[in-house]
Order: sequence, then structure tokens, then C-alpha cells
Amino acid sequence: MAHDPSRRSLLSLAAAGVAGVALWGCRSAPAAAAERFPVQMSDAAWRKKLGDQAWAVLRHESTERPFTSPLNDEHRAGTFLCKGCALPLFASRTKFDSGTGWPSFYAPLPQAVATRTDSSLMMQRVEVHCRQCGGHLGHVFDDGPKPTGKRYCMNGVAMTFRPA
Repeated sequence: MAHDPSRRSLLSLAAAGVAGVALWGCRSAPAAAAERFPVQMSDAAWRKKLGDQAWAVLRHESTERPFTSPLNDEHRAGTFLCKGCALPLFASRTKFDSGTGWPSFYAPLPQAVATRTDSSLMMQRVEVHCRQCGGHLGHVFDDGPKPTGKRYCMNGVAMTFRPA
């Protein structure tokens, strides 16, 4: 069977286009680059303050590996705060074990977080970020427990914990 060179070229071009779109969707852009927040720093200052892993998550929308955060197993009474700016984000009473390997909550504290559409990874999700510094915290899904039915699936490296 003879191969049609124009067909091969077309298939190669299509494959390259799909790969380009996939890589573009996985880009690591600074968090909230187009938005302004009350707490702002240069990217270099954020990296110095946060360390490499928290900086990658909070400022460049990375994701920590599941089951690696000590906050996943934090069960004391207290408050989870943004590691970038110390804004209180979640009360411990709203935390639950989702089995996903990331700290999960059914509701944030009032005026603590904001959301936006995240179209990376070739799907639509709802990204959660700190309302004060714009740091990427994780995503929210509609498969959580009552009373909200929400699962705020957060990166533990993006937060700290303050016991009550």
C-alpha cells in the first residue's frame, strides 16, 4: 500500500497542533497576572518569602503531589491561613477527609477566597485563589458533603495552620 505524502504531512501537522495546545494549557503563568490585589510583591520577592514549592503553587498555579502535605492530616481546632499573606481562609470545622490526598473543606471563611474559570489541562475547572494576595490555592468541585455540597480541594503547601 502506498503512503500519500500529503496525508502524512497533514497528520503530522495535526499532531503538532494538538501537542502545542496541550503544552499551552499546562503553562505555568504567574497567578493572577492581570488582576490587582491588596498584597503584591515582585515574583523574586514572593519566591524568597515562600520557598520554591509554595512559590510554584501560589504564584505559578502548580499542584503539590497528593498525600505529601502535613496539613492533610491536621485535625486540631483552628484556622488555615494563606501562606502568602496570612489571610484566614478556612475554619477547621469545615475540613473533611475527601480521600484525595489534599486538604479539603466544604466552605471558606467569608470574604477569604475568590474563584475564576481555569481552562488548563484541556478541561474547565473552578480555580480558588486568595482574595488578598491572589495566590493559587487549588480548585473547588461540586462533590463535597452537606451543607454546601462543595469540595474546596486545596494545596497544603499554599497554607499554614494556626491552632485555636
